[in-house]
Amino acid sequence: MSLDIPDQVRKTVIADGNESWLDELPGVLDSLAQEWSLRIGSSFAGGHAALVVEVTLVDGTPAVLKIGVPGRDFGQEAMVLRLANGGGCAKLLGEDVGRQALLLERLGAPMYDIVADPASRHDLLCEAAVRLWRPIGPDIDLPTGAKLAEQYADRLPRLWERAGRPCSPATVADALDCMKRRRLAHDDRSAVLVHGDIHEMNALQTSDGSYKLIDPAGLRAEPACDLGTIVRGNPDLGDDLWARTEQLASRTGVDATAIWEWGTVHRVFSGVYACSIDFQPFGDLLLAEADRLTA
Repeated sequence: MSLDIPDQVRKTVIADGNESWLDELPGVLDSLAQEWSLRIGSSFAGGHAALVVEVTLVDGTPAVLKIGVPGRDFGQEAMVLRLANGGGCAKLLGEDVGRQALLLERLGAPMYDIVADPASRHDLLCEAAVRLWRPIGPDIDLPTGAKLAEQYADRLPRLWERAGRPCSPATVADALDCMKRRRLAHDDRSAVLVHGDIHEMNALQTSDGSYKLIDPAGLRAEPACDLGTIVRGNPDLGDDLWARTEQLASRTGVDATAIWEWGTVHRVFSGVYACSIDFQPFGDLLLAEADRLTA
């Protein structure tokens, strides 16, 4: 079959020394199409960790087939989508984790392309997050917010050095303090299922005009972990981040300090990581705001 593999996916696979996967991919896609009775359509551009193609089910329902590149484990994402069952996230229609393939409901355009007003975006992202959150116990094999904070605290100083110290030492120290407090605040009894990476490109419009989230990282954590990503994002909008935090707290009943601290964690770690891989101007924008807040 003729298959259009986006350049970024191709570059990622070649850079990792997995060129044979590109040769095998048409056969994998054809096999999945036969097993799930799919009609294959066009590939989606964007992203680097998976091939995503339009498909149509045998009954005419539009869907999306997502096949991860080598080294990508979809097991955790599949678990999140099963637990969500279409609430706040795209509905999972099928999975073949052995071949790193997920069959998902097809959604519309990303929020970034549709909603111009930043405050409206934040409200809509918050609504999607709330629909996703649900209590889950420690028997569910997902990493915790405490574990994420611990991993970030371990990696941040080394990433900061590797990236050429792209923000002030005070900013790093502030983030590390926030990581410690959020790690200690974790409580399995009140943890919920959270997405882990909420932003305007990860929220797609549904047929009724609402939005669902895609590409969940998946954690057992306090809700503030998700709201912190909304505070982290788009640092160049010019709004007051504390006012944004208080609005999210008011809408959800989640503690404003916890939201603010997770926002700091996400802003600094994401900014330093982005600088370490030269993902610009995103990294510089995040860290400029972080330095301003700790000056």
